Order: sequence, then C-alpha cells, then structure tokens
Amino acid sequence: MAILNFLQVFLSNASILVGLMALVGLLALRKPFEEVVSGTIKSILGFLILGAGANVVVGSITPLGTLFSSVLQIPNAAVPVNEVFTSIVQESLGRQVSLVFLFAFLFNLLLARVTKFKYIWLTGHHTLFIATLTTGMLSVMPVFAGNDLVIIVIASLLSGFMMTVMPALSMPFMKKITGGDTFAMGHFGITTYALSGFLGQFVGDPEDSTENMKFPNWIGFMKEPLVAMGSVMLIIYIVIGLLSGSEAAAGALGQYWAVGAFLQALTFAGGIAIILLGVRTVLAEIVPAFRGIAEKIVPDAKPALDCPVVFPYAPNAVLVGYLSSIVGGLVAMVLQLVANGGLGGVILPSMIIHFFVGGTAGVFGNSTGGRKGAILGGFLNGLIFTLLAGTTYMSFGALNPDWAGSSFGDTDFGVLGNILSFLGNLLK
Repeated sequence: MAILNFLQVFLSNASILVGLMALVGLLALRKPFEEVVSGTIKSILGFLILGAGANVVVGSITPLGTLFSSVLQIPNAAVPVNEVFTSIVQESLGRQVSLVFLFAFLFNLLLARVTKFKYIWLTGHHTLFIATLTTGMLSVMPVFAGNDLVIIVIASLLSGFMMTVMPALSMPFMKKITGGDTFAMGHFGITTYALSGFLGQFVGDPEDSTENMKFPNWIGFMKEPLVAMGSVMLIIYIVIGLLSGSEAAAGALGQYWAVGAFLQALTFAGGIAIILLGVRTVLAEIVPAFRGIAEKIVPDAKPALDCPVVFPYAPNAVLVGYLSSIVGGLVAMVLQLVANGGLGGVILPSMIIHFFVGGTAGVFGNSTGGRKGAILGGFLNGLIFTLLAGTTYMSFGALNPDWAGSSFGDTDFGVLGNILSFLGNLLK
C-alpha cells in the first residue's frame, strides 16, 4: 500500500508525469545530458506554472460562487466538486482506486502502442478522477459486490479506454484550433468540446472569430484580452455583489467589498496570464521531447494535455465560453427546480467548471463557428454538465448513502456516471 500510495501521488501530479515523459523522450532521442536535464526541468516548471495560474484563477472565482449561492438561496442544492467526491470514495476504496489508477495508465500506454489511437494521457489528476468514478460505481453494483479483483480489472480497462479514445474525438477540432496535430485534449470535458466544435459550423463562421471582435474607441482597452477579462469579471462581481446584499458581499469579499471585487477581478486576469505562460513553457518542451517516444516507444505518439493548453489560441473565446456556460447552467438549474426532482438534484453554478470546461468549449466552438460558435459551445456546456451532474448526484446517493451530497461535474464524468448508475440500478 505504501508503494501504491507513492505511485498514485507521484503519477497523479501532472508536472511530474509530464517531466517523466519528457525525460523518456529526450533519452530515446539520445540528447546530450545537459539538454535532457534542461528539457525535463523546464517541462516540470511549465506545468507547475500552469498549475499555479489555475490555483490563482480558482481562488479568484471561488467568492463568486459563494455570492451566487447567497443570491439563489436554494435549499438542498449541490455544487459538484471532483475533489470532494474523490476524497469521499477514497476513504473506503483507497487501495482499489490506487491500483486502478496505475493499471489504467499502463493500459492507456498499451492501447496507444497497439491501436491507431496514439494518445498518451498526461493529465494525472483526471486519471485519478476517472479511476475513482469507475471503481466507486462498480463497487456498489450487487453483481460485483466484494469481488475486488473483477472491480479493479473492469475499472482499469474502462478508465484506460476512456483515456485513449476520448482524445481522438477532440483531434479534428484541435487541428483547427492549433493548426496542427502535435497534441490532443486530455481533459474529461471532451463530450461538450467535440459537440461544440461540431455544432459551431452550423451557427457561425470561423472567420468571425472572437479574437477579431471590434470595440468602440471609448472602450478600446477591451481589445487587450487580459484587460477585457478583468473588466468583465469586475462587472459580474459588482452585479452579483449588489444582488446578494452588503452583508453577504462583505462576507465573501471583505468589509469594503467593492475593493475586494476589483482585486479579485484583476487577480483572475493575472491568473490567466500565468496559465498562458505555463502553457507556452510546456509546449515548447514536451512536444519536441515526444518525438523520442513517437520514434522509439509508441510510434506517432501524441500527448493528451490539460484543457488550458488551448487558451492561448483564443483568449477571448475562453471568456465568452465561460460567461455563456454560466447562463446555460442557470437555465438547467431552473429546469431542475421546475421538474421538482424529475431531473435529479438541483445544481448550483460551479464557477470552476464553468470557467475551465465552459471556456474550453468556447474555444472549440469558436474554431468552427466564430463568436456564435463560442457562445453556443459555452451555453451547451453549462446546460449539459448541470443536467448530468444533477442525475449523477441523485444516483450516487441512491447507490451509496455515504456518497450523498457530492458529485462529479465535468461532462465526460456525467455521461459515464449516468451509464454506470443505470447499470447499477438494473443489476440490483
């Protein structure tokens, strides 16, 4: 167990996993010692920078989620948080999840070697999430009750399969976004990413890109993506702060909450700047290093990386997708309230998922449908993930009362979670 726990912690850290892959690739290319050391360390640093930026963004939008909850005042509603559900399941299934994590990664490497899907999944925390979801859901199915070996085998195969095949769905649109096929999407929101890219072509023109938006001279400062992001976030914070009331706003943002809103809005933009720096650093090192893996170990191998890797290609689309995802989530929440349990639980806006998954969906929609595609992509993400999270939220509680109160959020988890919960109820 000590070894398993070490491997899980080691490999679930994206920076270490990417650094390890860079090391293998550079060694396979027989690069000089100094280039191996430099490339490995820069790859790790790039992902550490990216992670630091993500943490800054999460910290800056967390108070916004708190304010939304205070405005909506909906009892027994939930905010899906992947990390919470993972920690709950690991309390009782830690050993099984660790084994599934390891074997899923190895199965991904095997499939990349022997099939046409040459994608190596490098987003370690999402490997942990998919391992937790599959292990947890299978463990409460009566047909598998108490049979750890079968659970571990099936969960490993299912997780490894998802890690290999899902990036393939992103590639037609990743080529449009990046202008090449050197890396794929390695983040479990691909259901809405691919859907956004596919439907975008029917609603708009990629030439009408979010990055070509024209602003009147009096708001010419909005031409700068980071300034635009900070300004829009400030408006959102002020509006939600006014709606929530001074007491709630002060509780989330400090006594002088307008000042707090200003600082959080600009912190959000600063976090995006850090993410973009991290992405540039990672891509500069990991893509060349992967030539070694492609040439020597897995022919034509391509890394599947975390969703912020597409942010530099359309920063405005990230903001458009984020905002329209919130709208889609609110529409889905209203539908859940009206259905009164018919659509599962009521899901409050999860700012983290709306930003990272909704923003990425905006980039995918923009690649085929321009501004209209970005709006549609973000909206569909908010609508779909909220509805899926509502049904899985209820299913988790029905299958295992200890899991009640938590749920996964990203759309691929919602699709797979609903399929497994349906099978679980069918096999009772």
